Amino acid sequence: MLFTDRADAGERLAAALRHLHEEHPVVLGLPRGGVPVAFPVARALGAPLDVIVVRKLGVPHHRELGFGAIGEGGVRVISEDIVRSSRVTREDLEAVERAEEAELARRARRFRGDRPRVALDGRTVIVVDDGIATGATAAAACQVVRAQGAARVVLAVPVAPPDAVARLREETDEVVCLSAPRAFRAVGEWYRDFAQTSDEEVVSLLAQAAAGRRPARAVGSVGAVEAARAVQVEVDAGGLALAGDLALPEGAGAVVVFAHGSGSSRRSPRNRTVAADLNRAGLGTLLFDLLTPAEEADRANVFDIEPLAGRLAAATAWLRRRAPLPVGYFGASTGAAAALWAASAADADIGAVVSRGGRPDLAGPRLASVRAPTLLVVGGRDTTVLELNRAAQRELLCETRLEVVPGATHLFEEPGALDEVAALARDWFTRHL
Repeated sequence: MLFTDRADAGERLAAALRHLHEEHPVVLGLPRGGVPVAFPVARALGAPLDVIVVRKLGVPHHRELGFGAIGEGGVRVISEDIVRSSRVTREDLEAVERAEEAELARRARRFRGDRPRVALDGRTVIVVDDGIATGATAAAACQVVRAQGAARVVLAVPVAPPDAVARLREETDEVVCLSAPRAFRAVGEWYRDFAQTSDEEVVSLLAQAAAGRRPARAVGSVGAVEAARAVQVEVDAGGLALAGDLALPEGAGAVVVFAHGSGSSRRSPRNRTVAADLNRAGLGTLLFDLLTPAEEADRANVFDIEPLAGRLAAATAWLRRRAPLPVGYFGASTGAAAALWAASAADADIGAVVSRGGRPDLAGPRLASVRAPTLLVVGGRDTTVLELNRAAQRELLCETRLEVVPGATHLFEEPGALDEVAALARDWFTRHL
């Protein structure tokens, strides 16, 4: 398994850790490279993110041999067997510990500033690194975390050698490792981009997590393009003319087609908010009415998924004749089922799908045929729909992720909830399209 960069590794790791969401974990990143991996994990699980600063205590004149480790809060984990066998005086060992305590305090201040350390007492704690070579630092971190009061310790890494994984299972309650290749030489070989992580990047990610913000993207993505002016169009959906609004920012590299849900239309203020955010990111959008005004009068039509999917596919073909660009689908409520059904066709060629408060379960047997990477976004208080999405996710065989927006209900009307949906959709589409 080859990772694009640490952010990509973190997103994949988050999918493998979603079973821990209900345990309300704390996520700790090992500095420096572990923090960019831990950031998307914490975001996906709705968990607090902190840094785990540990210092291995090396025997003088034989520093690779560790006789213990220290962590914040005065935590000491000492191997008395190694202390006895090292034949080094207690004074020398204490001198090592004093020096490492000073460095530990310096690093903690550098990374966290004046923010307090996240309390671990009685919590499930996920320790994240960008990979493991020998496993010595990871083992020390897990020992320190347990000594700081964690009830359960999970170590999560993208890649590690099999023997290190086996050893670390003895130090933890669970190890989640995406890839354990036998031909392992170095962590960096399993990343396309393994550039060194700076202290500044760690500080920035921790500050953003503490403030509840998403990471800033490069200039030229979000905010680089003003929301494009939409033009009214008549979408040819298999011989049926449907009203639509098409926005194509200058230089758009892809278009996202919106499939609205029950009781909604192309004028949905929620979909328009998301569309405007996608436009500012340089993505085109097409919002159109899946049903005619007469059809909307019969509510049964909004649950008739197969014909809705057919219209969506026909509208996509019309769009490609007008703007031959990669296409993604954004579906809400029952529209999400129509989007997944249409994306499951053998010739669909859909680059990505995002479902907002969707009913993917209504796509039923077609879910297993979806090949487009699919993001499911559900409000944390929309419990019935959340369970339906979890069940649908188990049926999807494509790359998939479930994001739960804490405190949000079905319509994401709570302050900041829809902004979170827009940011999640934007990131998913810009990555996959």
